[in-house]
Amino acid sequence: MRVFVTGGSGFIGSAVIPELLGAGHRVLALARSDRSAGTLRAAGADVHRGSLDDPEDLARAAAGADGVIHLAFNHDHFPDLTLAAEGDLRVIEAIGAALAGSDRPFVITSGTLMLASVDGVATEEDTPVPGTYRAAPDLAALALAERGVRSAVVRLAPSVHGHGDQGFLPRLIDVAREKGVAAYVGDGTNRWPAVHRLDAARLFRLALESAPAGTGLHGAADEGIPFKDIAAAIGSGLGVPLKSIPAEEAESHFGWLGMAAAVDNATSSERTRKLLGWDPEQPGLIADLEEGHYF
Repeated sequence: MRVFVTGGSGFIGSAVIPELLGAGHRVLALARSDRSAGTLRAAGADVHRGSLDDPEDLARAAAGADGVIHLAFNHDHFPDLTLAAEGDLRVIEAIGAALAGSDRPFVITSGTLMLASVDGVATEEDTPVPGTYRAAPDLAALALAERGVRSAVVRLAPSVHGHGDQGFLPRLIDVAREKGVAAYVGDGTNRWPAVHRLDAARLFRLALESAPAGTGLHGAADEGIPFKDIAAAIGSGLGVPLKSIPAEEAESHFGWLGMAAAVDNATSSERTRKLLGWDPEQPGLIADLEEGHYF
């Protein structure tokens, strides 16, 4: 299968491309810079120069592929990502139109935090509440099944961890280092799911190959780790004490991560595992922190 991949030079994409190539697929990867293009070629992928700002160009690249994995997301305006979410929707709509009626696979990326409003443990049958952040791209991708696209949404845990991580976990560590304490909100029983990036990469490949149309999938190897346990592992790694902070101080302490640090986001991947035969093999989040490479 010839697969068009966006975000192939990123933290997760750089694991997805070898996973695809190792399974015998060919990869055409989007690059918006010379540096990204060089990285992608070195990994064994062909390169399509372009950007997320040109959805019609991406649609043309997708039209010539046997399937698409969309990993890229525009972080240029971070932490205000409203414009990025709107741009993501335009990309999904354009690629979806190019694939309509073909039954070709189109796998997009979302997050389990989109299901944080679910009481208890979120399952693959839950969907984001319309109007919430990044809900529109998630729901638009699922709806493409009605237009003859074998679409699937991989909702990744807030911590996709492993060597080279540039996401939430390194930021939590930076905050603990700066503040001199590893903090958690309230009693710290709110839960975060997690997945190792290599397990996530395999999930994307499996979704491409066999996920039924209109399927929500959960990239969550750890279903829900109490945030206090994550803070304790960070505190141990840095040699700083644990500290509980009240909810009203979460934003001032954690900055843009304040809301996520307080959310309860336990997420099941049972249906994903059974449907695709996905069996995470890499270390869990706490074990990965205990290996020491984050510090």
